[in-house]
Amino acid sequence: MWMRIIFSLLMFFSFITGGCSRNTNTKPYVIMKDSVANYDTIYFAGGCFWGTQHLFKQVPGVVNAVSGYANSKIVNPSYEDVCTGKTGAAETVVVIFDPEQVTLSHLLELYFDSVDPTSFNRQGNDSGTQYRTGVYYSNAADLPVIKRAIGKLQLSYKKPVVIEVTHIYNFYPAEDYHQDYLDKNPGGYCHLPISLFEEARRPQYVKPDEKILRAKLTPLQYGVTQENKTELPFDNEYWNEKRRGIYVDITTGEPLFVSTDKYDSGCGWPSFTKPIGKSLVTEYSDTSHGMTRVEVRSSKGDAHLGHIFTDGPKDKGGIRYCINSASLRFIPVEEMENEGYGWYLRLLDKQSR
Repeated sequence: MWMRIIFSLLMFFSFITGGCSRNTNTKPYVIMKDSVANYDTIYFAGGCFWGTQHLFKQVPGVVNAVSGYANSKIVNPSYEDVCTGKTGAAETVVVIFDPEQVTLSHLLELYFDSVDPTSFNRQGNDSGTQYRTGVYYSNAADLPVIKRAIGKLQLSYKKPVVIEVTHIYNFYPAEDYHQDYLDKNPGGYCHLPISLFEEARRPQYVKPDEKILRAKLTPLQYGVTQENKTELPFDNEYWNEKRRGIYVDITTGEPLFVSTDKYDSGCGWPSFTKPIGKSLVTEYSDTSHGMTRVEVRSSKGDAHLGHIFTDGPKDKGGIRYCINSASLRFIPVEEMENEGYGWYLRLLDKQSR
């Protein structure tokens, strides 16, 4: 109900004006968290809002993204007003998202990749207070997440991070010609690289809650991923799988390994020389069963995958990722595009077809 009202308001406030003319909105327009639909909102100021809006509209799990003016000192500012810098408003995009499909942390990571966080009142070719960077929140519970993310970001820079973080006090949707600008003008100015839009289209993988996991997984899959159990060698689904394709986390669907890096180690479990990316897995010391081993878990799903050994092929780094089939789902190359993993097809190009 409330989201339908919100979208109706967006349609009302968005109209064709042409040029820097007066924005006829008469009230601050702040989209709050809709507890019924379980959607959340966050506001990103990242320089010119044309590129920022286009970026977040690519993200799976984002319901809508609207360009506008945030935290203005005057009521109902037009683009022309904001251009003077006297309104104190920042070109901002409100992002409405489903937290069950995409996390605020992931949105923040994309935002950080889209700005120079150490640049004050300037992004790309645009300068002025209206082009400052900022993260504005309407849900107080989001503030600790934002602060942690900013703190982590600062560790990567010697210069201070100057992203403004504060509550959203008002937000006015921009004139209609600013909405979806890059869709209407594919060759229009944008300070963001096209590669970032492609990155944004890749799904975010979120671990389901306990109830969903128990319903989704078989007893063996649950035991392996959640209770650190080990399946039998030579008696599991993928130990002898030789087809081309991708292996994803059974709990989240996140890509972990590709067939290009799989080999027959003779151990009876699927073996890989490396994951798709090191950040996709985490390593832990495991001293269970009277042994000292290195356990490997998925980063997003925190699922137990298996262990790492140093007896892998020397010409490929000497590492063997010994993984339980029950922690994986295999998607053959013919189905990858339809399943949403088309981006990863390039990783299989080096394997003969």
